[in-house]
Parts: sequence; C-alpha cells; structure tokens
Amino acid sequence: MHAFDVLGDPVRRRILELLASGEQTSGEVSAVIRSEFGISQPAVSQHLRVLRESGFASVRAEGTRRLYAVQAEPLREVDAWLDRFRGFWEQRLDALGTELARGRRERRLREETSGDD
Repeated sequence: MHAFDVLGDPVRRRILELLASGEQTSGEVSAVIRSEFGISQPAVSQHLRVLRESGFASVRAEGTRRLYAVQAEPLREVDAWLDRFRGFWEQRLDALGTELARGRRERRLREETSGDD
C-alpha cells in the first residue's frame, strides 16, 4: 500500500498522532479512536494492522498487552517526497513573516510617535 493511501485515512492519521507521543497499548488507542470516530474495536484493530503492515507502526508484546509505536522510516519517505513541493509554501510563509514584522515595526513607530505628543 502506498504511503498516501495509508495516510489518506483520518483514523490512521489520528492513530499516528496518538503514537507520536510515545508507545500506547492497543486498548488505549482503541478507546480514543472509538470515542472520537465511533468505530468498533475490531475496526480499530484493522487500522492498526494496516499501519503495522505498511511499516508506519510497530508492535511489541509485553505480557498480554500489545504496545504500538510509530516507525519513522515511512514518514521520512513521505517527507522526502513532499520536499520537492516545500518551495510553494515556504516562499509564501517567508513573505507572511516579512509582512508581520513590517506591521509590528509600523505599530511600534506609531506608538512611539503618539507618545511624543
């Protein structure tokens, strides 16, 4: 499965967000996903399986618990693919930063000028 097919699903993106803060048990992940998306525990397990099989997540056993964690490599591949498009938004963000700085500078000058009266 292609990385964007995996990441195209909002449930799988949310699971990765949860796992980004550290290892989580399947029960912890299921509880959050079930409450936010209203899907069954077996459906959450299916999403976890897709993430595992596509390399986005790993699982390890700890007694009877299964702990899931994010795997960075597929995300690095997505980041590398996105890199060719960064110029489209970075230039605009740089321009926005310049305009914000200009606005702050003009506001500060107006405040200084009005304080001289």
